[in-house]
Amino acid sequence: MKGILGLLKSKSRAKGAEEHADSVFFTTAFAGQGVDSAMLVPWEARAVEVGAKRLPASRGGKLLQALWSKDKYMAHLDKDAVERMERFFQFAAIPASRDVIRQEEYGNFMVVLLTGTIAVDRTQPWGEHLRLAETRPGDILGEMSLLDSGIRFSSCTTLTDCEIAVLSAEAMDEMMSKDPQLAASLVALLARKLSQRLRVVSARLSEGQK
Repeated sequence: MKGILGLLKSKSRAKGAEEHADSVFFTTAFAGQGVDSAMLVPWEARAVEVGAKRLPASRGGKLLQALWSKDKYMAHLDKDAVERMERFFQFAAIPASRDVIRQEEYGNFMVVLLTGTIAVDRTQPWGEHLRLAETRPGDILGEMSLLDSGIRFSSCTTLTDCEIAVLSAEAMDEMMSKDPQLAASLVALLARKLSQRLRVVSARLSEGQK
């Protein structure tokens, strides 16, 4: 945690300096990997495509707080930390049967499910379609691409009307700049949750190949 915090602090002080064009800021990570920015699917574009409606921050923030207070990992963020984090999120309502995230695309945002159910599906290289999960409120989706700038591993489709919280790369950079300790805590917790989920998915994929 100290190492992450130190890195975020140093990058926050260096933001805007030309000599740090290869920084670890989330908005520049794709460019650093040689990915054409035209290939990115930002939340603003996806929101229009799926017919998302803006959700009042007062409602979205309360739902996020209530859900994360019960989560094994995210509960390490106290009420004050979550309240500080709320201003970096966008909150939205999405109808059923909409693709919030699509497999193999490049995206720079993650989603926290607040209400409803979202299916997580993957199409294997040999054509097999797998239902990896049906998520519950509080689950986080898409954080892998936000953290490592890679392509989306799976598709996430709303099975019911849903309310979500969205954190974009731009908002993550803003958090790093304005509240680096909070950003460091969030990145560390996301990494732990992601590791746990990948172990579960890996085990399931291995069983499916037997």
